[in-house]
Amino acid sequence: MKVGFIGTGSMGSLLIYALIQSGALEPRQIAASNRTPSKVSQLSLRYPGLHESQSNRETVIRSNIIFLCVKPLEFRHVIDDILPVVNSNHIIVSITSPVQLRHLESSLPCKVSKVIPSVTHQVGSGASLFIHGERMTAEDRSLLEGLMSHIGKPYQVDEACTRITSDFSSCGPAFISFFLEQWIESAVRLTGIKRADACALAGEMLLGTGKLLTEGGYTPQELQARVAVPGGITAQALALLRNNLDGVFDSLIHTTHEKYDEDLVKLDEVFRASEINRQQY
Repeated sequence: MKVGFIGTGSMGSLLIYALIQSGALEPRQIAASNRTPSKVSQLSLRYPGLHESQSNRETVIRSNIIFLCVKPLEFRHVIDDILPVVNSNHIIVSITSPVQLRHLESSLPCKVSKVIPSVTHQVGSGASLFIHGERMTAEDRSLLEGLMSHIGKPYQVDEACTRITSDFSSCGPAFISFFLEQWIESAVRLTGIKRADACALAGEMLLGTGKLLTEGGYTPQELQARVAVPGGITAQALALLRNNLDGVFDSLIHTTHEKYDEDLVKLDEVFRASEINRQQY
């Protein structure tokens, strides 16, 4: 298996690290390209054997599976660039949630999928969201999901639910970290606990909570009931949170969906304009 990465920014480089670290891929199986060549040079120094492509087309030519790790509005440009060297056997994977399968399948002659990764893959955990295109065979799906299963748990989702599932799997670590950050800052300020101690305790708590929800058979509601004794400290604090956070999560979901819808409108315009230009020439 030869795997290419077009774009080696935050998530592209994380995926390369995680796949190598997990043993899913050896550096010699990877080709990468970036509009800033020095970023790929750094990766090739870090992972001897990783191929430093001189262009996006070279990355495609050298690969069976190609991850497009670029910003949404850069997709059209990248696709136009690599189109002459893409063949029907290639599997091209978008890791960007607003880019739709219809955008990819109407522009490329190959098999396409969307995989929404998570920063948690850096430690071999979390969920990878999969949305497969119509040209992907059962064997293709198994190949791609098998690759990503080395660094997280594959979940197939409906494209209509891309945003909300991404809120949990991809944005969730930032949301939960924000909550912990605020809690830790208050604890340090009000009680004098050392920040390092609070961070360590919070991290261990979060790890254990995740295991109870994924392996222990608890739902969030059941876990609250298990910890909160009626009339006790936890129950009183939970009542405070319920009163003060009422409506916050509705607003959170509205915010992420509004941004997603804005990006989708822009992408539709970009891909539509490109199609019109192709028909004219």
